[in-house]
Amino acid sequence: MATPTVADIMTTPVLTVDPETSVTEIAAAMREEGINSIVVTSPDCQPEGILTSTDFVDIVSGESPDETATVGEYMTTDVVTATADLTVAGAAAEMFGHDVAHLPVVDDDDVIGIVTARDITEYVATYDLDS
Repeated sequence: MATPTVADIMTTPVLTVDPETSVTEIAAAMREEGINSIVVTSPDCQPEGILTSTDFVDIVSGESPDETATVGEYMTTDVVTATADLTVAGAAAEMFGHDVAHLPVVDDDDVIGIVTARDITEYVATYDLDS
């Protein structure tokens, strides 16, 4: 059996937005889609930031943003990414080492998917140890 890679477990397509998108609009979209993160990209689809449900906890625990607040104002800009050929174990190590739960997956710096701690947990929970 081949070593499992991020390509085997990543979610595609990934929700991406422009940094000027309204925080309230994205909160509604994330709730509607049942997702915990969005990748903020430049016009040429390169990652500029990430906004997660954890960021929203920080947002609402502070001063409530006004209706003009944008994703770019609250996103994390130090984005840790993965490539599709990274092993699942390698992705888990990156998440652990950087204390993150979401890794945008890039190909030539373009966002092509996302892998999350939940994806890795689901993979491990369903992995057939007998194969």
